[in-house]
Amino acid sequence: MSSEAPIGRQLAVGIAWAVGFTAIIAATAGALTTFDIVGPGAPFAYPWRLTVPDNMARVTAWVGYALHNLAAWGIIAAAQRQKPGWSGGFRWFNWALVGVHSLFIVLHIVQTRIWYDGLARDVPEITALASVALMLMVVLVLENPRRGLAFGKKVSYPAGTVGAIKRYHGYLFSWALIYTFWYHPTEGTEGHLVGFLYMFMLFWQSALLYARAHRNKWWTVSLELLVLPHGAIVAWHQGSGMWPMFAFGFGAMFVLTQMYGLGWSRGVTRGVTAAALVGTVAIYAALDRLALLHEIVRIPVLDYGVVALIALGFWIRNKARQVAGA
Repeated sequence: MSSEAPIGRQLAVGIAWAVGFTAIIAATAGALTTFDIVGPGAPFAYPWRLTVPDNMARVTAWVGYALHNLAAWGIIAAAQRQKPGWSGGFRWFNWALVGVHSLFIVLHIVQTRIWYDGLARDVPEITALASVALMLMVVLVLENPRRGLAFGKKVSYPAGTVGAIKRYHGYLFSWALIYTFWYHPTEGTEGHLVGFLYMFMLFWQSALLYARAHRNKWWTVSLELLVLPHGAIVAWHQGSGMWPMFAFGFGAMFVLTQMYGLGWSRGVTRGVTAAALVGTVAIYAALDRLALLHEIVRIPVLDYGVVALIALGFWIRNKARQVAGA
């Protein structure tokens, strides 16, 4: 890939990169059957942990996570200090992030093969779920100036909100992705593989720092939408019967917010909204879950609730500064 590769080629290479590492995990995961793991149990009790804790597993997982995170943050900070502006090509920091992510993906695969346990040994599963969820919620704030928060309607945030998030979201998102990556052993279940593929595409997005492809609307909305199959597949395999809530809850976010950034006409957005409503009711009826139809609002309510808390936090910060300066 040349330094001035077109956006389409940069994204195609990124997808191939993500697929390639996911395939390596799938090919090597068979060797992990020799480990004695906890297995399925109570909800949110992560099954893929060693039955007997191993100190080297704990040390290698935490050191790998910390070094990966610090390296990514260091590159982002160095790039920001240069104030390079947006470009169609890859520069040193783009290649550096690709290299760092590639190196630590390989190291984590090796670490799993030798010691197995990831960060799941020491921290609850909800932290891994919440870190990526928070990332997607912050995206709603970032994208508000372009597509609005709901039905294309833009909202006004307290002064400094969007500017601060634009400056620091790379650090937050890198932490969320790297933490979640090192939380899981590189297992080869369907849910793991879909999750790793999604994660690696998000890693590539982080490597597109200051590259125009980073802001391509079709690419970014695809990254937001990929949480839908991942969440639904994981819930399906857990056997909790909650997969429709994830599938249609995340689908609702596309209809409420994400599709308004694609430049579609009003007629198209109305058509998609109508089709989504009819399709959702029809599928819930076919699944005999009409009484649970209300569950699809849980994800949008949570997303918008966190966005409101973010706005409240900046409002409180601004008021505190005003009082301090009075």
